[in-house]
Amino acid sequence: MALSCMRCSPAAGAVRRGLASAAPPAALSFARCGLRRAAALGWRVAAVATTGVQGAKDAGLEKAARSASQSKVENGSPSEIILDDFEDLSPLSENDDSTVSITVVGASGDLAKKKIFPALFALYYEDCLPKHFTIFGYARSKMTDAELRNMVSKTLTCRIDKRENCNEKMEEFLKRCFYHSGQYDSEEHFMDLDKKLKQHEGSRVSNRLFYLSIPPNIFLDVVKCASKSASSGNGWTRVIVEKPFGRDSDSSSALTRGLKQYLVEDQIFRIDHYLGKELVENLSVLRFSNLVFEPLWSRQYIRNVQLIFSEDFGTEGRGGYFDRYGIIRDIMQNHLLQILALFAMETPVSLEAEDIRNEKVKVLRSMKPLQLEDVVIGQYKSHTKGGTTYPGYTEDKTVPKDSVTPTFAAAALFINNARWDGVPFLMKAGKALHTKGAEIRVQFRHVPGNLYKRSFGTDLDTATNELVIRVQPDEAIYLKINNKIPGLGMRLDRSNLNLHYAARYSKEIPDAYERLLLDAIEGERRLFIRSDELDAAWELFTPLLKELEEKRIAPELYPYGSRGPVGAHYLAAKYNVRWGDLTTEQKA
Repeated sequence: MALSCMRCSPAAGAVRRGLASAAPPAALSFARCGLRRAAALGWRVAAVATTGVQGAKDAGLEKAARSASQSKVENGSPSEIILDDFEDLSPLSENDDSTVSITVVGASGDLAKKKIFPALFALYYEDCLPKHFTIFGYARSKMTDAELRNMVSKTLTCRIDKRENCNEKMEEFLKRCFYHSGQYDSEEHFMDLDKKLKQHEGSRVSNRLFYLSIPPNIFLDVVKCASKSASSGNGWTRVIVEKPFGRDSDSSSALTRGLKQYLVEDQIFRIDHYLGKELVENLSVLRFSNLVFEPLWSRQYIRNVQLIFSEDFGTEGRGGYFDRYGIIRDIMQNHLLQILALFAMETPVSLEAEDIRNEKVKVLRSMKPLQLEDVVIGQYKSHTKGGTTYPGYTEDKTVPKDSVTPTFAAAALFINNARWDGVPFLMKAGKALHTKGAEIRVQFRHVPGNLYKRSFGTDLDTATNELVIRVQPDEAIYLKINNKIPGLGMRLDRSNLNLHYAARYSKEIPDAYERLLLDAIEGERRLFIRSDELDAAWELFTPLLKELEEKRIAPELYPYGSRGPVGAHYLAAKYNVRWGDLTTEQKA
């Protein structure tokens, strides 16, 4: 990374000394990685260096640290501070008297093995974790430290890059991993965990992060026990909660009330891993730092916005879990709605977490609840292709034979404000479709009085400009434009102005869990969901979900591996829209 070889100017040295004297030790642990990320993302330096790792009790120190760094921020842009004045700041953490203990609750589960532990190792490999840290796995399964390390080691890779000492780093990381077996509802077992944590923390200030990689029905048991028996006595305690956050407004509100019996809002980090994806985080940068886009970001120029998620596989034995929630709860109410809120929000006062989340909440509150006539649901059925038979959803042994749970849904949503009035936001999400991907498509209006309309024939949609943000896979941003084909005649075609990440950037894009885990450790809440934001999201979808379930509305069947139910096309046509992912186009 660029910052690791920078050299400080005398002025920067003074700033660093100011930060060192004002900020608490924990804040300095993450200075090197935090500033490096700030350089890449172009957002505030002072907040990462001074506010990230403190709890509510540290507000006084936070204010002092911000004041110490304010003079430099006022006299130069954040990029100037990062690129010109900072070197490898890891020496600042050498005298650090704090430690971070990360407890992965549900450590024997798939999410922990496939995502959480590999993400923590990637952060360690990139020197983004503090000097003093410990990782504990907690689950009901009986396991020794050695067995945990062996299990974790099978999922760790050096995929970040092929630098030297990766195997050494892996061994060092595994030495920091320990295991404690216990029941999720036992305060006594969490007291035993607390004793083990204290042995590793010693006399240092202890900061503790609990990652709940467990089913939602035991969230409250774990939070109660951890809060009463394993909270930090002299540092911060934070809890990461995985979705689903309830099944509807009532259950979500009950969960929030339960969590707040033991935690304050600032301790709760509701994770939606889609918000940690590179292209989603780049949304605000694309819009607010490029003059060419912000003036166009309204009903005056945008005809419709499409948020599309597709998987080319079915439930694959996970039908029991999926059947309880369905595609609307699993994908649309959280992932796609969060992206919509980020896309459509007004310019925030600052890049502070609360300012951004305030704007997202305003968007959600400006939307009317979904109506059944604006929704199409589907369910995949068995299909044979190329000699291979793919089973239907209800053929999954874990799914009831008479299930009407949708595996596909398309919806039209509207934002009732001055910027977006009348613009349809079309969502589409499904399993067992013809392709795998996630993308945002912005289709612009037709050019008024287009001089070249004869070249496009009667179908002016073929001449519409379209901005495509491909979230995954093969990340890219491309703009479709009309262009003259070289030659003596006047022939036009559509071309892509293309930012293809793999071609433009040599470094591999971090996994979303890496970014979100680091943000939680640093106390950065931008990409986590606030309770009022969650309430507003459920208010949009709960009436629809109740109607679908009470009436047991049958989903339209579609073949495994197809483009989805025909009804989705009729829904789009109702608003004079064509799904952009189903048209023939040049591969970006």
